[in-house]
Amino acid sequence: MKPNLINMIPSIEGEELVYLQSLTNELREDELLSFIAVYNGKRRTTDQILIGCVLGFVCVGGIQRFMIGQNGMGILYLFTGGLCLIGTIVDLVNHKKLAFEYNRKMANESMAMLYANR
Repeated sequence: MKPNLINMIPSIEGEELVYLQSLTNELREDELLSFIAVYNGKRRTTDQILIGCVLGFVCVGGIQRFMIGQNGMGILYLFTGGLCLIGTIVDLVNHKKLAFEYNRKMANESMAMLYANR
């Protein structure tokens, strides 16, 4: 019996769950467990991105962009005050989209690592 993704990945949300189910439906149980172990170490929750956005709004702009690996945008936000706070506000509104895009990229990297080890 394959493990349930909802039980194995904390705070997973709808769109991410559907994407991961379609990505991992061909994996055996041991491969799925390996994928989940690697993916859990790389993924960001929407709460983490939201906290980064709030900190970027209050303290130092660009923290959320550094968290998701967009270092160039993070430096731009840092030096421009979050693009005069407009970019930080947009990120605050779109934090779920930022988290999903980052997690999708990490899922694809995790699958690539899994297939490389086959």
